[in-house]
Formats: sequence, C-alpha cells, structure tokens
Amino acid sequence: MEKLAAPSAADLVFKALADAGRRRLLDRLRLKGGLTLNALCAGMDMSRQAVTKHLDQLEEAGLVETRRAGRERLHYLNPVPIHDLARRWIRPFEETRLDALRELKAHLER
Repeated sequence: MEKLAAPSAADLVFKALADAGRRRLLDRLRLKGGLTLNALCAGMDMSRQAVTKHLDQLEEAGLVETRRAGRERLHYLNPVPIHDLARRWIRPFEETRLDALRELKAHLER
C-alpha cells in the first residue's frame, strides 16, 4: 500500500481557512493581537474546547503564534502564510487582469 505524503504548508493553511469559525478567530486577532483564550472565547458561539481545537489547527498551519506571558498564553495572528498564498494563487491572476486593462487603455487612447 502506498504511503500518503504529509500535507504541505499550503494544504494546512487552506484547511485552516476552510472553517468560518477559524476565520472569525483570525479576524479577531487581526483587529487586536495578544488575546487570551478567555478573550477569544467571549462572543463566540462555541465552547472553550472548540475554540482551543480551532486555535490548535491555526497554530499547526502557522496562522497563529502563541506566547506565554506569566500564566497566560497570548495569541497573535501571523499573516505570512496568507501572504504566501496570495502571492502564489491570487497575484498571478491580478497581473493578467492588469495587463488586459493596460492594453484596453492603450487601445482606447489610439
């Protein structure tokens, strides 16, 4: 039987971003980093255990970094994996559109 390859970094990020609850956690960390688990749980319609599981998956994907401050763990957004996905999957399509707009503008100006 063939062994399955370990998921790539991009696979982990896409999987983490696939869930609306995890995206809400990332949105909250984007607005204000350094939040504790209690702060992240406040206002979420899920249990503390569910938030913890989501944070674990976000950390595994590299989207959240956690630092200890005394007895607390503070969570921060790491935007680098999202930036890497944008550079790989979005920007090439933007360049094509911008080239088409440039050509259209040049055509209309003639």
